[in-house]
Amino acid sequence: MTKGMIDVLLRGVDHIACLTHDPARLGEFYAAVFDAEIGPTRAHGQDGEETMTVMRIGPHTELNVFTVPSSDEADRQTPMWHRGRLDHFGLHAASYPAFATIRERLMTRGASDGTVNDFGSAFSMFFRDPDGLEGEVLVPKADDGAHPVA
Repeated sequence: MTKGMIDVLLRGVDHIACLTHDPARLGEFYAAVFDAEIGPTRAHGQDGEETMTVMRIGPHTELNVFTVPSSDEADRQTPMWHRGRLDHFGLHAASYPAFATIRERLMTRGASDGTVNDFGSAFSMFFRDPDGLEGEVLVPKADDGAHPVA
């Protein structure tokens, strides 16, 4: 390892589990915006009430989307920092062109206003999926200081 590199034990996020009432609608959104691969919805759990749909959003990352009819947690959307243990999630864009493509797709769907934030080492933009869950897309800054959507 070169000097200044951080030695890490993980390679990123494997999956994020979330609840929805409509996995087909959510799957259509993630497929259209992020080119996600949407698996079948299958029974899950012991009592037969739950279902699970796996949505592959990257080479090593999935959304594990559950429906639980007896739970109203999928309806609960409150302001930032008051949403429970999972407030939002961040996705790492593969490149500046990928960031720009995702941004345009989110804006077209009305899921983001397209604002790009400068967070020092990365550019970021926020979005809301059809269930109201907030997500963020980030791309590390290029060495030349270029903006991802110049």
